Amino acid sequence: MAGTTGRNWLRAKGSAGSSKVSFLELFFDLVFVFSISQLSHALAAHYTLLGAAEAALMTFAVWWVWIFTAWVTNWLDPEKMPVRGMLVVLMLLGLVLSASIPEAFGDKGLLFAAAYVLMQVGRSLFTLYAMKDAGRSNHLNFMRITTWLAVSGVFWMIGGFLEHEARLVAWAIALLIEYAGPASGFFVPGLGKSMAADWDVSGAHMAERCALFIIICLGEAILVSGRTFSELPFSGLTTVVFVTGFVGTVAMWWLYFRFGHQRAAHRIEHDDTPGSLARQAFTYAHIPILAGIIVHAVAVEFMFSHPHQTGDLGVMAAILGGSGLFLAGNLWFKGATTGTPPLSHIAGLVILVLLAFLAPLVEVYVMGILATLALIVVATWEYRSLAGKTAGRTLH
Repeated sequence: MAGTTGRNWLRAKGSAGSSKVSFLELFFDLVFVFSISQLSHALAAHYTLLGAAEAALMTFAVWWVWIFTAWVTNWLDPEKMPVRGMLVVLMLLGLVLSASIPEAFGDKGLLFAAAYVLMQVGRSLFTLYAMKDAGRSNHLNFMRITTWLAVSGVFWMIGGFLEHEARLVAWAIALLIEYAGPASGFFVPGLGKSMAADWDVSGAHMAERCALFIIICLGEAILVSGRTFSELPFSGLTTVVFVTGFVGTVAMWWLYFRFGHQRAAHRIEHDDTPGSLARQAFTYAHIPILAGIIVHAVAVEFMFSHPHQTGDLGVMAAILGGSGLFLAGNLWFKGATTGTPPLSHIAGLVILVLLAFLAPLVEVYVMGILATLALIVVATWEYRSLAGKTAGRTLH
């Protein structure tokens, strides 16, 4: 039957609107609003070295399941009913995954692991079937991917039966396997490895998908500020902290969207190996961007709850680390898509390192203001630099 062939589930490359993000993809992303909220709250509630390691692992997992789905919907058409069904099932499993995050290293570890493995392996098997008529290279590609995800899934499930640090180790091994997959071309004995030419992607679609995910994360940071501000008695200090958190989030939005994702989309669309570039710029480089926004949201909570505290290096690490991770991720992202790492971002990281020397001396809310000013300096520097170049090209 014509309606059941994998070829009919693929996006029509090159047609008008073929790279447009569908409403169902946006609907799918709503689950991850919950995920990001759960991650930031989990980190704030268990702000220790072990708690940070656990939150980092879950952040890697949430990002990985989302970005793999974004890659799949870059090839498969969400307007086709079987693909829609697959995404809806993934949403349900994603909701279970998100709900399990606070107790992922407690009583709900097996539930978290099972939901994650079902999402990763199930989606990959579906795509393997969908690609059966799309060419041997695409079909082999997803055979390799499914194999890697199945192997990592064993460690996820084993971890679900273990406890505490043993679970952390097992899940870390699972993530290492999954993150090594794309870098190694998903090499499987007997099946070979995937080549860069096999990853024919729509840069516009990938850039828009990641941009919308970043919007979700920034939205969570704003929600944290607004919710906490509404629950506290009104005062000049809470107003300063609220404005500081908001301005810091706006600065992050500006740094990512003003000169980042549009240039990346254009570069990938015209690159000889778009899959290789997309893998570096989106699959990997967005991880510190995501982590930076989550840590920034946690830092804003600390600024509200402990504004006058001094000498707490852990809290200061959250304030400076959120901005630092975000800048490092953008440095990687923009460097990968332009070939030239922005000097403004390097300078911003240097400023944050220098601010760390003040950490034992200044109050928490003051450090928050200084970290936000560092982001503003970077944004202003980049704008003046790139706006001048754009004006020069226009004159000529």
